[in-house]
Amino acid sequence: MSTPDSPVPTITDSHCHLDFPDFNGELDEIITRAQRAGVTRMVTICTKMKNLPQVHEIVNNYAPVFFAAATHPMSAADEPLVTVEELVALAEHPKFVGIGETGLDYHYTADTKAVQQKSLRVHIEAARQTGLPLIIHSRDADDDMAKILTEEHEQGAFECVMHCFSSGPDLAKTALELGFYLSMSGIAAFPRSQEVRDIFADAPFDRILVETDAPYLAPPPKRGKRNEPAYTVHTAKVGAELYGMSYEAFAAQTQDNFDRLFTKVAAYEVNA
Repeated sequence: MSTPDSPVPTITDSHCHLDFPDFNGELDEIITRAQRAGVTRMVTICTKMKNLPQVHEIVNNYAPVFFAAATHPMSAADEPLVTVEELVALAEHPKFVGIGETGLDYHYTADTKAVQQKSLRVHIEAARQTGLPLIIHSRDADDDMAKILTEEHEQGAFECVMHCFSSGPDLAKTALELGFYLSMSGIAAFPRSQEVRDIFADAPFDRILVETDAPYLAPPPKRGKRNEPAYTVHTAKVGAELYGMSYEAFAAQTQDNFDRLFTKVAAYEVNA
């Protein structure tokens, strides 16, 4: 899929962090490069509620940028616990399109498991009430994550994407059985990530999104450099190879997948 202004296939960076200081003073160039690469939409993720004013400024200044917000699990013990009401109120903003990233991180912050789990359940309830997709961060917490997502889904359905998926096959299976999506980051393109690629290859291609998680996890041939939304293309090319699809077909499929999950973005564009 392409547009008259963009001869290359269009694609969406479903998860980046444009408010991070890595991009200070460079957003004009960053977004221009993304659009030239065919990355015509970006979802920037606010990981601390106190950073919302800066994120609002970005999405108000740049038409291709949408946003989601939450308290990141690694900050859950250090930040005030966000309320369902606060998150629901954010949904009034026309470019607020997801609840996240929230989740569990036991790699660095296992000592705060209890508050992370409490925070996660708050965000899940906000996703239910708003109808916006939940954006999940999960690291070294597969069993607890599968348990909580399953329990909560039984209490009331919600939509969800497993952002930057690099967990094990059991969590992937649980997520897919619940109707969730898996998002492919630069990790899937790393030479030593064959297990991650195998998990994606076994997943239905209509449940796959692509992302950068910029400024982190730049895929080859940019590995070791600051990541940015334009590099979504490199990860998507790996995805196309996994599914035996042309890049054009894979890009179009991930666009359809994104629109199906992030319905507010699709509606915003239609009404713009």
